[in-house]
Amino acid sequence: MLTLNKLVVSFVALVGPLLCRPILLLAADTKPSPTEERATYVRSQYSKFEFRIPMRDGSRLFTAVYAPIDASPSKTYPMIMVRTPYSVGPYGLDRYKSRLGPSSEFEKEGYIFVFQDVRGKQMSEGKFINMTPHQEKKSSKDVFDESSDTYDTIGWLIKNIPHNNGKIGQWGISYPGFYASAGAIHSHPALKAVSPQAPIADWWRGDDMHRNGAFNVQLAFSFLKDFGRPRTELWDEEEPLKFEYGTPDAYQFFLELGPLSQVNAKYLKNNIPFWNEVAAHPNYDLFWQERNILPHLKQIKAAVMTVGGWYDTEDLYGPLQTYKAIEKQNPGIKNTLVIGPWTHGGWQRTPGESVGDSDFGFKTSETFQKAEQAFFKHHLKAGPDPKLPEAMVFETGANRWRNFDQWPPKDTKKQTLYFRDGNRLDKQAENQKKPLFDEYLSDPAKPVPYTTEVTNRWSSAYTGADQRFAARRPDVLVYQTDVLKEDLTIAGSIEPDLWFATTGSDADIIVKLIDVWPGKVRGWDDDDKSAKKNPGSQQLLIRGEPIRGRFRESWENPKAFVPGEVTRVRFSMNDVFHTFQRGHRVMIQVQSSWFPFIDRNPQQFVPNIFEAQEKDFIKANHRLYRDAEYPSLITLPVL
Repeated sequence: MLTLNKLVVSFVALVGPLLCRPILLLAADTKPSPTEERATYVRSQYSKFEFRIPMRDGSRLFTAVYAPIDASPSKTYPMIMVRTPYSVGPYGLDRYKSRLGPSSEFEKEGYIFVFQDVRGKQMSEGKFINMTPHQEKKSSKDVFDESSDTYDTIGWLIKNIPHNNGKIGQWGISYPGFYASAGAIHSHPALKAVSPQAPIADWWRGDDMHRNGAFNVQLAFSFLKDFGRPRTELWDEEEPLKFEYGTPDAYQFFLELGPLSQVNAKYLKNNIPFWNEVAAHPNYDLFWQERNILPHLKQIKAAVMTVGGWYDTEDLYGPLQTYKAIEKQNPGIKNTLVIGPWTHGGWQRTPGESVGDSDFGFKTSETFQKAEQAFFKHHLKAGPDPKLPEAMVFETGANRWRNFDQWPPKDTKKQTLYFRDGNRLDKQAENQKKPLFDEYLSDPAKPVPYTTEVTNRWSSAYTGADQRFAARRPDVLVYQTDVLKEDLTIAGSIEPDLWFATTGSDADIIVKLIDVWPGKVRGWDDDDKSAKKNPGSQQLLIRGEPIRGRFRESWENPKAFVPGEVTRVRFSMNDVFHTFQRGHRVMIQVQSSWFPFIDRNPQQFVPNIFEAQEKDFIKANHRLYRDAEYPSLITLPVL
């Protein structure tokens, strides 16, 4: 007879292998993700310290420092700093960030990582000012700005952080990109490398809040309703307040909101000071001009790598203009521009394979991340010179990286396409002098959506999305070339030159550059393509820009349209680098609403659209002229 112990042993021997299999499978399924592995590496390889660094006026800025754990007392490291209005949390010596550098390779390479709450935010003392105006003359300790705060911070770090090698780099995306730009002005001698990435440059001309005077209501409201709340005390909470929209459909939300004059009455209750400032300054007056950092990007000694994305709906103007301003005002420094096929910060947050309906064929972010790492390693750790080009830019359409010794490339030639009858774009202008025009009825009650799925978080995918949904609306004009027999590459800024008339006295004009694909695409019937959207006849957005018509002659002094009078409207759109392949067409769409990306224009002139009432919104008939006397056209920089 078997004893109890023998029975147990026999049972385990019999079923043990069976029991172990699911356990092993479970163990395989619970393998740490790359994000978890990175967080574990940071926690085990870095020590965290917290400081309050004094500025010249006595205010102290909260700063978190992560230093490599190293047994060798003689080893030194350069520092890499991010200054941010979005919190350096988590706060507390025992709570760590899950990532420190732009990519995990930075953490493995070994740097001292520095994160600072900017003046007046979170745990830093002082008063926060949006897009802090730069002070050229700092005659006393009471005159300061983001440049001087950066200078003072670097000076303290170099003297007080052990094992630093006397060199520091700075980077940041979006608003932290602005602080990187500001930190480069009158560079501290220890600041050797700066990378403003999607930096805000001018909140009125082209970044975030406005586009050529047209107000980005969805982004501004969504951002300021939380970020704009004033801080009454030092604050280390990291969870933002949650706003209840009452619907996931932002198109419906902002339509029901009504005029911008209702924002405070219905939602903000005058609790967001900067919203009130925006509303009080609808024109490009001194308030906005002082917040334009571009004229002040001078006396930069550090090497600069400015980064942006062709599909960035928030800050593409910023990186393009930051690069150009630094190039013009700081001769002789190392100044590199990198623009890839990315949305806002997509070079760090996504593989960079696609945006919307646009597919680029490979992980474009990896190419940049290697260049970024080499840039900082060379300037901060005496690594090999990566010999970066002046401009490293991605050519959409052809889907390849290209290098240039300047941007835009010097070999471009202007090509003009005229709006013609039959919805055509043609190299030849119309020779008839009699009035020729196309017209459409623009109704503020039924604005053209900017995307097919308008969620409460503003869309980024629309920047590379199919535009057929808009082309089929009666309030969108459509013009296109014949099928291209040869590839057409454009590199630089697009310039619409339109002759416009309206029955109203104000209007927005949105111009979209679009790549129209053939009806039948080569190789589409392959089995490996069956799960993707058929690209036949799709109309991919390459660039879209609005202008608020009242600013057609002056950003500072708006001017009403005279109803029925033919008026010239010219403006420049942000750069593109795109190849329309043979077999494709170039398309231009023109419309007068792009909602809720852009707020609704009342279409009759009021001094301040933020104060417009329901009665001010009217339907208007718009005409785009295209005859010999009034030849509407668009100019493309052809490479």
